Amino acid sequence: MIPAHTRRLATLRRALGLLSDFRFEQTRPDIFYGNLAQDTATLIDAISHDITGHSLAGKVVVDVGGGPGYFASAFRARKAQYFSVEPDVGEMAAAGIKVRGSVRGSGLDLPLLDNSCDIIYSSNVAEHLADPWRMGDEMLRVTKPGGIAILSYTIWLGPFGGHETGIWQHYVGGEFALKRYLRKHGHLPKNVFGQSLFDVSCAAGLNWAKQATDAQLVLAFPRYHPTWAWFLVRVPVLREFLVSNLVLVLRKGE
Repeated sequence: MIPAHTRRLATLRRALGLLSDFRFEQTRPDIFYGNLAQDTATLIDAISHDITGHSLAGKVVVDVGGGPGYFASAFRARKAQYFSVEPDVGEMAAAGIKVRGSVRGSGLDLPLLDNSCDIIYSSNVAEHLADPWRMGDEMLRVTKPGGIAILSYTIWLGPFGGHETGIWQHYVGGEFALKRYLRKHGHLPKNVFGQSLFDVSCAAGLNWAKQATDAQLVLAFPRYHPTWAWFLVRVPVLREFLVSNLVLVLRKGE
């Protein structure tokens, strides 16, 4: 498969724009998540075109870890039937956005029937789970035969692996980064290492995807990189530091 639509999106300008938005994650979530939602819907629409030959229109799309609802309008603008699953009721209500079809539930045990959605995706959730591949298996379970599961997550050894605890501190260690943040700010970060933030590697995700039952890994690329840098996913060790965010696209067997 030549992912022409997906590759066309992967420009340096887009990459720089998305990366620059990270500074707003805590202070202006409407900017950060609003822009990320538009990019996510555009990206998944491109992936759907490349793999199935069809747009998102009419497709049942499930967002695992949908948060406060910034993504709903972006997908519905593309005429998708959008549903979200979020375990934290506080996150669901954080922005005051009401989303029809928003379900409270865990990605580790999705409250959905087998083979019930055309496309399921999770963005920046796996690194917050002690067992992210259990969530990946659940995503595949609820995907229809021939459907697509997309798992995108932040690599621990990348520059954003420590999230708000710093861009270098986590290289010393997760506990060090956590304690340094606590000393500096006087309170715990939103993402606490060992509880809600874990050292998920690029290699672990690729290994899970390649060994997935009844599904084929059809595409793996760094989300925030231009096309010419996609080769980094294939380079052991280097990918752990430079990929930043890995996108795994699997298609379930028919």
